[in-house]
Amino acid sequence: MKTLVIDRSTDVQSLALIDGDSVVASSVLAGADCRSGDWTLRVEEFLAGAEIGRIVVGTGPGSFAGIRAALAFAQGYAIGSGCEVRGLPSPCAFAKEGEPLAVVGDARQGKYWIALFDGCKLVLPVFQVDAETLPLRVPLGVNVVTPDAKRIDAFLKEMFDSRYLGGQVPSAEGLARFALANPQALVAEPLPIYLNPAVRT
Repeated sequence: MKTLVIDRSTDVQSLALIDGDSVVASSVLAGADCRSGDWTLRVEEFLAGAEIGRIVVGTGPGSFAGIRAALAFAQGYAIGSGCEVRGLPSPCAFAKEGEPLAVVGDARQGKYWIALFDGCKLVLPVFQVDAETLPLRVPLGVNVVTPDAKRIDAFLKEMFDSRYLGGQVPSAEGLARFALANPQALVAEPLPIYLNPAVRT
C-alpha cells in the first residue's frame, strides 16, 4: 500500500510517499502559501498518478490554515478514493530511534507546548506549560529542539544551554519514518492540535 504524508504545520510545507515499508519520495513545497489552494496541484504532480491507500497528515501544533487545509484535502481525497486518513502530531517528525528528545514550541500567550519522545515513542500527548514550569517538565539530560526558532530561539538557548540543539523544521519525510517505526501511533479521524485559540502568525 502507498501512503501519502503531508505536513503543513509550518511555512516549510512538505510531502512524502511511503511504498510498503520504505519512504520512496519526498518533496518540499517551496514558495507555497499556506492560505492558497495551489499547493494541491503540487500534490497531484508529486503523486504522478500513484494510487494511494492512506494519507497521513501532520496535525500540529502549528499553522491554523495549513493544518486545516491539509486535513480537508485528505478527507476530500478519501471520499473520492476510499483511502484511509490518519494523523500524527507534527513533532513526531523529529523523533529518532534510541534517542530521548523534547520538542518545545511557542504556544503564545506566555505559554509553551512540549512533545516528549523516548526514541520513536511519544511519551505523552502534546501539552503546554508556562515559562516557569517549562524546565521542570523537560527531563534532565534530554536535548531540546524547536520548530519556532524565529520566536523563541534566544529564550531556549538561555534556559537549556548546550542541551538546546536549535531550530528544526518538521517534515513529511520525518513523519513518514516515524509512521513506519511506530504505526500504532497513527490516529484515526485526526483533528488539529490547537492548545489555544488560533492567532495569526
